[in-house]
Amino acid sequence: MRRPSGLPGGRQPSFRSVNFDNRQIHRTGILSMIDSKWALAALWGLAMILPTEQAPGEEADAGKLRVYVGTYTGGESKGIYVSAIDLNSGAMEPARLAAESENPSFVAIHPNGRFLYAVNELVEFAGQKSGAVTAFAIQPDGSLQQINQQPSRGGAPCHLVVDRAGRNVLVANYVGGNVASLPIQKDGGLKPATGFVQHRGSSVNPQRQEGPHAHSINLDAANRFAFAADLGLDKILVYQFDGARGTLTPHDPPSVSVKAGAGPRHFDFHPSGKFAYVINEIDLTVTAFSYSPVAGVLKPIQTIPTLAKGVQGHGLSTAEVRVHPNGKFLYGSNRGHHTIVVYTIDPATGKLTYVEHQSTQGSTPRNFFVEPTGRYLMAENQSTGTVVVFRINPQTGELTPSGHQLSVPSPVCIRTLRLP
Repeated sequence: MRRPSGLPGGRQPSFRSVNFDNRQIHRTGILSMIDSKWALAALWGLAMILPTEQAPGEEADAGKLRVYVGTYTGGESKGIYVSAIDLNSGAMEPARLAAESENPSFVAIHPNGRFLYAVNELVEFAGQKSGAVTAFAIQPDGSLQQINQQPSRGGAPCHLVVDRAGRNVLVANYVGGNVASLPIQKDGGLKPATGFVQHRGSSVNPQRQEGPHAHSINLDAANRFAFAADLGLDKILVYQFDGARGTLTPHDPPSVSVKAGAGPRHFDFHPSGKFAYVINEIDLTVTAFSYSPVAGVLKPIQTIPTLAKGVQGHGLSTAEVRVHPNGKFLYGSNRGHHTIVVYTIDPATGKLTYVEHQSTQGSTPRNFFVEPTGRYLMAENQSTGTVVVFRINPQTGELTPSGHQLSVPSPVCIRTLRLP
């Protein structure tokens, strides 16, 4: 078994890995010039220095995005892989290994684009009952250079985010049933956790909900509140987040519940900041919430199935949920059914209306990603080792296979970075 390096003093951490397949600016300006030549020159200069504003999906916004894929390493995979997607065609470059790492199942990129962070989904690390979080420096060629590692403070870390100010990494530990916050150093490396909360309790499913299982953690747009979806508790736990100190404090109210036995897994905000959505792994539903960013309060407004009426859900489970960058559509993945479900979002109420199911052209779509321009959805098929690219209809949200795909062993998570 490979052992990631990089602990202080050259020590090698001890690992025991495990897969949990079942849990598994508005810009204004005034230019007043008499000479038209000078005016044109000035306008050209402004175009060079001011950032362009591009609506999601506009055809003029072409180029390439670098693509990072986190994986499970129990089989053929060796770590984190890197590719690129052509935003004109949807074609993807062949994947290559960016860095060796053990079970780097979920990754996140720093807002400055210089660092990448990955969980190591393990139940033992450096003699502790914990997984790890690894910090990498992104090299010009896309490869990753390890900076350091820190314990995640719980077993099987399965999800992480970088806060919007780029000061902390927040991580959810599935087996540990807890969440933690690790400060980021100037060089991109991680300090030991300064924030930590242990979840407690259980719910109605004795096989899946015998205790807490934190499955994801996310932040609101203001970077004030953190939201942890706990599959074992049927709750979204809400925390006041202090980015300067890297702490998590239970909010009042401390949580919002979903239906008993639902099993909340992943969570995403609407770009308006007024709504949020959680996909429920066990009962194959999506719950929509209204959100008050001032109060930090979620209120359930709708729960809708991820399978069509009449389809039996026995042995199936959901995985990922994403809101389209334009805020008009929501997508969710169905494992076992091997589909992405598409909904439209009512801009006034946040409620969902079913549109279609699209086959992912593979098996076990554990994760998928809508790239930032909103043109393409990349669906990861864990069991068949493919990332399949779909075009998104900007009017309806419907998905059409682009004819392009990427081969990566056991893909679990995908994130993108704009190339110059």
